Amino acid sequence: MPAITLPDGSRREFDHPVTVLDVAKDIGPGLAKATLAGKVDGELVDARHEIDTDAALAIVTDRDPEGVEIIRHSTAHLMAQAVKQLFPDAQVTIGPTIENGFYYDFAYDRGFTPEDLEKIEKRMKELAKQDLPVERSLMDRDEAVKYFRDMGEAYKAEIIASIPQGENISLYKQGDFVDLCRGPHIPSTGKLKAFKLTKVAGAYWRGDSDNEMLTRIYGTAWPNKDQLKEHLDRLKEAERRDHRKIGQELDLFSIQDEAGGGLVFWHPKGARIRREIEKYWYDMHEKAGYDFVVSPHIANLELWKTSGHADFYAESMYEPMEDEHQSFQLKPMNCPFHVLMYKDRLHSYRDLPLRWAEMGTVYRREMSGALHGLMRVRGFTQDDAHIFCREDQIEAEVMGVIDLTLEVLQTFGFEKFDVNLSTKPEDAVGSDEIWEHATASLRSAIEKKGLEYSVDEGGGAFYGPKIDIKIHDAIGREWQCSTVQLDFNLPERFDMEYVAEDNERRRPIMIHRALLGSVERFFGVLIEHYAGHFPAWLAPVQAEVLTITERQDEYAREVTKTLRAMGFRVEADLRNEKIGFKIREHTLKRVPYLLVLGDKEMENGQVAVRTRSGEDLGVMRLEDFGERLREEVGSRQH
Repeated sequence: MPAITLPDGSRREFDHPVTVLDVAKDIGPGLAKATLAGKVDGELVDARHEIDTDAALAIVTDRDPEGVEIIRHSTAHLMAQAVKQLFPDAQVTIGPTIENGFYYDFAYDRGFTPEDLEKIEKRMKELAKQDLPVERSLMDRDEAVKYFRDMGEAYKAEIIASIPQGENISLYKQGDFVDLCRGPHIPSTGKLKAFKLTKVAGAYWRGDSDNEMLTRIYGTAWPNKDQLKEHLDRLKEAERRDHRKIGQELDLFSIQDEAGGGLVFWHPKGARIRREIEKYWYDMHEKAGYDFVVSPHIANLELWKTSGHADFYAESMYEPMEDEHQSFQLKPMNCPFHVLMYKDRLHSYRDLPLRWAEMGTVYRREMSGALHGLMRVRGFTQDDAHIFCREDQIEAEVMGVIDLTLEVLQTFGFEKFDVNLSTKPEDAVGSDEIWEHATASLRSAIEKKGLEYSVDEGGGAFYGPKIDIKIHDAIGREWQCSTVQLDFNLPERFDMEYVAEDNERRRPIMIHRALLGSVERFFGVLIEHYAGHFPAWLAPVQAEVLTITERQDEYAREVTKTLRAMGFRVEADLRNEKIGFKIREHTLKRVPYLLVLGDKEMENGQVAVRTRSGEDLGVMRLEDFGERLREEVGSRQH
């Protein structure tokens, strides 16, 4: 009979098979009430899963990440049940969890309206109150295909038909609703207490644009109503900070339909910010010992065949262009170009490491439905760099990259980071020895920097382990920006070599790394992080000169000219408008400093200084204001 070992090392013995829920009840009624599922010998199972042999068991509640995931997936099923009750003609397809929530795709000719979502959510709450048991069963594959076809669920039948014959299919039933699912799920619908349907969108069946369009309903679910409210408040704040809205308000960028979606047009003010980002990027890389390179935007198709992109990345590349019996393609990556530059001459071990950086614009074919402002585009500039080094240099080079990354991100105002190390996957290329050495070097570099990190076992790319650094923005959202990726594949594919100290030819290690990820996406993140209130060193207009009457116009021009000569981005508003109107307008434009000029200021050669937050800094000499702004900009305060 089973002996159950709990996470604290204690053991409980039973003289009969027990379920996860039985063990929870044996521990205490409070735990039993909180139980959502279990983890038996590391495998997630339902609370009603029976254990008949010795096992290690962890009870899963809504305090565990797995528990929250189960709540969200179960809520997706609850939504599908409500939809089927209210709209019997709708067919259910797939309904996975996503970050902070879930969605479910439906085939329904009419589609769903915002009013429909209210009805669906109301019915979901009714079903949750009924506390319907959620029961798992198994069915033969062919029997399951017939079962769903007979119910009119053609999409479910198609999914099951793609599963190999002979396998049993896992089904979950709650009330009158049965769905295909691996599970696990909550014990009963009463466990679902805090959810909200958020929006409707279109989606292609199986993500293929050649297939029919479905209707996708998104929702969010949380362990309790307080957490749900916090999340909905964050969503409202995120909407307020939407970079597309702020970008339009501040006239920073646009995406023109006439030119095609996913292509960014940088307006003068947006280009000013971009220039400051890139200027700082170049300065920091020069100090860190990088050299700068520039590569073409297209290359012969044969290059992409050699690199492997023509095979494993073909779906994200634009079609080849024919010219003089040759095929050329827009580049989706900069790395093969840097490899060709490396191979232009033979290198010695004394040359290494080589650190080459490029603000390189690349082009990737994205589905129109996936495009999203600056966050997902078709043409973007990667802050790319590649380091070519010896195996014994990996750790030192990665430590240098981490130092540079953290300094750059902190300067832009990000203080909290999540670091993740991804290790060797099953389809890896390269010897076990080099993988072990490379992974140990990455791990050691992280630890020597005193950084906390998580490990994604088997999550590395097939060509090398990597470090990912996520930033947290002002409202707590995570953004993946920085990556340090080792590559054993391209050096092999391109037959890269260097002459070692013993005069033998050896392969260099190639390190791909990006700090910002892409200028476009990072710019969007910055907009949302600051809600458009850029620090003075980044602001497109650092000070706006405002006149009270036209008598100050000439003095305003002198002030503007003087400040510009000092290197500041300054504009003057000489319109015949009330000063209160001007102050409000430029405050809404998020200008850091407003310089108000009246007769008194003009007579004394002074400026009255206000901040965009409404703080009155008083009257000061123009030279003193210039010195204040110089110090703030020079130190890159945020």
